[in-house]
Amino acid sequence: MIYPQIDPVALQLGPLKIHWYGLMYLVGMGAAWALARWRIKHQVSGWTAQQVDDLLFYSAVGVVAGGRLGYILFYDAGAWLHDPLRIIRVWEGGMSFHGGFLGVLVAMWFYHRRHGKGFFELTDFIAPFVPIGLFAGRIGNFINGELWGKPTTLPWGMQLRCEQFASLCRDKLGLPPGTGWTPPLHPNPLYEALGEGVLLFVLLWWFSSRPRPRMAVSALFLVGYGLFRFLIEFERLPDPQLGYLAWGWLTMGQLLSLPMVVAGMVMMVLAYKDRQQP
Repeated sequence: MIYPQIDPVALQLGPLKIHWYGLMYLVGMGAAWALARWRIKHQVSGWTAQQVDDLLFYSAVGVVAGGRLGYILFYDAGAWLHDPLRIIRVWEGGMSFHGGFLGVLVAMWFYHRRHGKGFFELTDFIAPFVPIGLFAGRIGNFINGELWGKPTTLPWGMQLRCEQFASLCRDKLGLPPGTGWTPPLHPNPLYEALGEGVLLFVLLWWFSSRPRPRMAVSALFLVGYGLFRFLIEFERLPDPQLGYLAWGWLTMGQLLSLPMVVAGMVMMVLAYKDRQQP
């Protein structure tokens, strides 16, 4: 299959460029907000509409600030040390889920301190909506033509023109100059959109639709995301500035996902051992 390249700029107004990737953040947050509003309207939740609106603001700040800081620290620290102003040039790209996840945890702590909601009450409530944003973000990655997987012989493998994706051909695939097309590659952003987005959402929505012990929904999110990300990373090309970290296959994404799985398993055991009802 030929990659259906889409202009990453959705709209340009003079010097102002609005990218599809940025719009995907708005789509994800807007859809999560609408679904959260629907849930508090149709189910007994102990939340008000105003509280949900405030929670969205805190979450948005945590996602953007944490995602950018996480990318710089986890994936591009060397370039940042040589050019500290790179951290504010968000238009050049570079966001990390794990950084955004930590940013949201910090935002939830501030919300907890200000509004009196329990910390795990907050995380249990928002966990089912996070995959919506993950799905939208991965579609944005696909539109940008980034985060590609390894070469494959599967019928849905996608080829890209090297003249349009020179960095991918040169730095990640090591193709010689003058190569016209990449070999068919795994469309890794679509895999992640399916796993971290669709499947994880269905799992969490079903699990959270019935009363669960406090912290259990948060625990399932950690385990589910960590496992999906760890497994899908086996088919993803590593970041060229990092390569594989160990054993010829361990990526930074896998290394950062392992603690999530372990923490989620521990939290699930503690949740059902204490049986603290929400």
